[in-house]
Amino acid sequence: HTRMDIALLDGPFRKLHGGWRFTPLREDACKVMLTMEFEFAGRLIDTAPMYRSSETILGQLIDARSLRNDLFIATKADEEPGGDATVEQMKVSQQRLRTGAFDLMQVHNLRGTSDALARMREWKEDGKIRYIGITTSRSAQYEEFEKVMRSEELDFIQINYSLEQREAAERILPLAADRGVAVMINRAFGGGRIFEAVGDAPLPGWAQEFGCRSWAQFLLKYVIGHPAVTLSIPGMTKVHHVDDNFGAAHGRLPDAAERKRQESFYDSL
Repeated sequence: HTRMDIALLDGPFRKLHGGWRFTPLREDACKVMLTMEFEFAGRLIDTAPMYRSSETILGQLIDARSLRNDLFIATKADEEPGGDATVEQMKVSQQRLRTGAFDLMQVHNLRGTSDALARMREWKEDGKIRYIGITTSRSAQYEEFEKVMRSEELDFIQINYSLEQREAAERILPLAADRGVAVMINRAFGGGRIFEAVGDAPLPGWAQEFGCRSWAQFLLKYVIGHPAVTLSIPGMTKVHHVDDNFGAAHGRLPDAAERKRQESFYDSL
């Protein structure tokens, strides 16, 4: 079994549309996903050593298809207190992913942040990492997250944001825009709870004005429509979700007024 995120990336720090996560899937299913990812022009893979055998399976599949130079590979470190433990963890990720360098290395959930970032910067200076960042998926960490954003030079942040969980838009996303930091969104579907909220309700007719054919696309376009957001890595459990999620790449994104309308509609459910 494995877990990873794949998303459509035009290039680092540029707007992304669509993406998906599998948690977990068999290796044969991952092969299908990796093939479909290229059919849809997807290029970013976000994984982590704590996602069971994800890095190992990904490394095998990417190496077998000679895809490393075509992918933007992001992974994470979560060893405390950071420092040497972070270095050892990154070395293991190198072996598992069969790569000499990472496109993005992230401190996962602010674990050992200061020492971990210091070691990541050393690797960045040595050309082993292109970009560094921090992640969270919990609003309880936002205060500490903001402090790190203000005190450290970061290239990326990864944070939860959705129609259900909008707190990141109050301070975190504006701060990222001010500091020129790329933003990767997780939990764009609120961990699946949003689909429970909308139930069998039909999409509002006005959603077609910005190219929505499904609730997944409605939710994704809301998230990536925020001007500070670079990309989203939403969840998936089935192969057909890939086509649905990447459908958010079609048509335009909702403007500020339409995003407000999306919020009002969701709040009324």
